[in-house]
Amino acid sequence: MERDERGQGRIMDWLKKLPVAGPWIARLMTTHAWRSYERLDRVKWSRLAAAMTFTSFVALFPLLSLAAAVAAATLNKQQQDKLQDKLAEQIPGISDQLNIQGLVDNAGTVGVISALLLLFTGMGWIEATRGCLRAVWELPDEDENPVLHRAKDAGVLVGLGGALLITVGISTVASALVGWIIRTIGLAQGGVGGVLLYVAAFAVAVLADFLLLLYVLTLLPGVQPERRRLVVAALIGAVGFELLKLLLSGYIQGVAAKSMYGAFGVPVALLLWINFTAKLVLFCASWTATGSKAQELGEPGDADVTDGSGGGPGPAAATSG
Repeated sequence: MERDERGQGRIMDWLKKLPVAGPWIARLMTTHAWRSYERLDRVKWSRLAAAMTFTSFVALFPLLSLAAAVAAATLNKQQQDKLQDKLAEQIPGISDQLNIQGLVDNAGTVGVISALLLLFTGMGWIEATRGCLRAVWELPDEDENPVLHRAKDAGVLVGLGGALLITVGISTVASALVGWIIRTIGLAQGGVGGVLLYVAAFAVAVLADFLLLLYVLTLLPGVQPERRRLVVAALIGAVGFELLKLLLSGYIQGVAAKSMYGAFGVPVALLLWINFTAKLVLFCASWTATGSKAQELGEPGDADVTDGSGGGPGPAAATSG
């Protein structure tokens, strides 16, 4: 490991000496973003993202099944057809395999089984994600009673699910409102007014993601980052998440469902999207965990996060929950 670090150090020293790009690279290496990346590299973030991707992918299917069962049981025939058309537009390839009528006939059974599976896989996702975020903070695993630990995971899962429903609701209402305003006023879809309204809807979705990330970056790993860094990290994550959603939707519609992979195109695209999202969340966590340059060097007078005792900065610039 030391040999690799020395090799990377020599490469970076060489890059700094390049005629034109060297000064820019040297300046980049002093930024908070670069030091956040260095923390991620130190804690092996590719492995952490892989663990988060696997547990997220496993928990995704009971979540989708539960959502489909609830929708099938509560929506009327016209709304069910509209939902299927919307799914066909957003996720071609998977939606064609859905049997809406079968879901309607067995909504209760499917819902109960999906809820139980989601509780089991969801608590596993909570535990894995918490461990990965705490690893970014370089904090040890929490030592708790196993029963209390599971109960805590269930509570966090319910809280996160509620927060997710709120954010999805806000984003959905904003998108529907934009469409209604465009139809009511008679704005052209590609006109300036229509573009401005879509930008407004994007901003509302970013706000919803921002609030969700505040929950994920603090309560989930049990840390108390400095407020300014938390706000910046959550904003970066919210904008990045919405851009990833647009990328996924465009890729699935234009490439994945029509590629040579056939039925595997959409699941592969989902796996890649989940992995990118996990890395984005890890980067946001690293942004909140990384102190200022002076703080990391242990210089006094620049400690904006304490270890909870009123003194200087803690080992990871946070308090463990």
